[in-house]
Amino acid sequence: MVYYIIRSRTDGKYLTARVDDATSGYLLLFKEDFEALSYLNTHAADLASRLTVESLASSQIGGLIKRWGFAGVGIVNDPLLPEVEFLQNI
Repeated sequence: MVYYIIRSRTDGKYLTARVDDATSGYLLLFKEDFEALSYLNTHAADLASRLTVESLASSQIGGLIKRWGFAGVGIVNDPLLPEVEFLQNI
């Protein structure tokens, strides 16, 4: 399965959600590229030009989480509300 992530064009950091200040954040995953773009246009329209949407194979998620030290992933089920399902130990 392929997911889509949002990444900064300037520093390469990924868009994450923080549940609290004690955790490193959850990498936000979108099921479709248009959902990621919709999220950007709805919640970060002023930053959209500095961000890009990239594809990510599900087999790469574990390595990315370990490399960047994320607490887990947040799968965005509805980009407009937003509704996010947080998962650890992927």
